[in-house]
Amino acid sequence: MLRDRTAKLSPLVRGVYHEFMTLQTDVRAGIEAILRNLEAVIVGKRAALELAVSALLADGHLLIRDVPGVGKTMLARALAVSTGGIFKRIQCTPDLLPSDITGGMVYDARGGALRFVPGPVFANVVLADELNRATPRTQAAFLEAMDERQVTIEGAAHPLPTPFFLIATSTPLEQYGTYPLPEGQLDRFLASASLGYPSAADEVQIIERAELAPPIERVGAVCDADAVLAMRAAARAVRIDRSLVAYAVDLAAATRTHSAVELGVSPRGSQGLTRLAQAWALVRGRGYVLPDDLKHLAPSVFQHRLLTRARTDDPAAVIDEVLARVPIPGVPPVPNARGTSGAGPAPNPSTASGSGR
Repeated sequence: MLRDRTAKLSPLVRGVYHEFMTLQTDVRAGIEAILRNLEAVIVGKRAALELAVSALLADGHLLIRDVPGVGKTMLARALAVSTGGIFKRIQCTPDLLPSDITGGMVYDARGGALRFVPGPVFANVVLADELNRATPRTQAAFLEAMDERQVTIEGAAHPLPTPFFLIATSTPLEQYGTYPLPEGQLDRFLASASLGYPSAADEVQIIERAELAPPIERVGAVCDADAVLAMRAAARAVRIDRSLVAYAVDLAAATRTHSAVELGVSPRGSQGLTRLAQAWALVRGRGYVLPDDLKHLAPSVFQHRLLTRARTDDPAAVIDEVLARVPIPGVPPVPNARGTSGAGPAPNPSTASGSGR
């Protein structure tokens, strides 16, 4: 039937349509190839891997809050290798300086002048490991790179490579020698995630895969920077209905008026939710966003942005309550146990979402 419809089109329109469908097929094949590479390195964490790829395609950054040794560095390395990009790892410590991240001016004895030497932030995929072990001054060195994709040194702007994707990890704040990430920096991370411990069967598979050589050494590039940019363009073209944009805004607004919340989700957060939902839909092979996409991704986008009034208040519980209370577009509200109108119980948050602050 589709062939019959396209046969009625003019040769020019038919050619454009064929080119569009070919591009869509290539984009989806590229995304699936990246995920296969990641699964060859990270075992049993498909949801977290899809979230990481979605964050990359949404042109955002990812914060991973997790315990040591669960594969955070391997995820970043595998993503860089898969996309044919440059990978750099920055180990954050209290004595790390901003210039150790951005680079700086160095005297060139041959030329008799100062020249700029780029720091490790000049890469396609950058892993800032244990970001909350760096001092607030050093943490701030990432802000311009995250927002403007450039670094300014001595008044001169130096653009970062394209694409640029920052994955930062943080250790629990209760550990010795950590500095809380400021709200402004947390808000610049599109999503937060947690890999978590593998199951017993997956852990056995991890050990077996690493017997001969690390799995990262057996994967190669499946696309390049231009392909990633094409995937990002395809993600932006994913259709999201205006009612779903309003739904994302309502979810964010509900966190700002919640009695347990001191600082709710910003407009950057609601915008990030819609962008991530577009990329997520593309990763799932769809050209349109569903309400379930927004509900599924809300914990990952909102949780690290919420500041509760008391340490005993759980941001995850706040988000669950907001998802249950805010009506879903096109779905009539139903009475809940308290007799008020709500949208029904929210689904379980993704296993890829991180823990609360």
